Amino acid sequence: MKLYHSPTSPYVRKVMVLIAEAGIAGVELIPVAGNPVDPGSMPVDQNPLGKIPALVTDDGQAIYDSRVICRYLDSMAGAGLYPPAPRLWQTLTLEATADGILDAAILMVYEARVRPEDRQFEAWTEGQWAKIARSLDTLERRWMDHLEGPLDMGQVAVACALGYLDFRHSARAWRAAHPDLAAWEAEFSERPAMTATQPVG
Repeated sequence: MKLYHSPTSPYVRKVMVLIAEAGIAGVELIPVAGNPVDPGSMPVDQNPLGKIPALVTDDGQAIYDSRVICRYLDSMAGAGLYPPAPRLWQTLTLEATADGILDAAILMVYEARVRPEDRQFEAWTEGQWAKIARSLDTLERRWMDHLEGPLDMGQVAVACALGYLDFRHSARAWRAAHPDLAAWEAEFSERPAMTATQPVG
């Protein structure tokens, strides 16, 4: 299999953590780079949206979107990171929440990096952070029992999302208002699969 990736992509990190937790071997990593304005070397032949991760299976099939790739690899490896229902629906909702945090956080990065400075819209950026803040509040208030339960992809996704907030938005200091979530993240981030995939740069 071939995985098109960037070591700073939190969506790629989700997949890499699953690969490590599931003990999947033999995945070739193909580095790519680009952004919404310039796709650069992004795998547009494998994913017409020009996004990563994108996975090409042993039989040449292209699979994209991190949630689809994670479900595929989990099923292939029998890792059980997507548990049976009814917990499955909680896991998927938690994963969707984490990915929504990432969507908003990355849009904030693009606003600062890609849009010319005189056209940047502060209210729009703060609107993205408001989505993140509401999600963090919800995780702290409603989801700690699940996060502290058996390992699943909801937990992995949340940990990767929180790690990305540290990586790109550390000045926002999300931990200050979320002590339970911060304590959980500090412990979860010590897992070997998390330390091995920590973004740098």
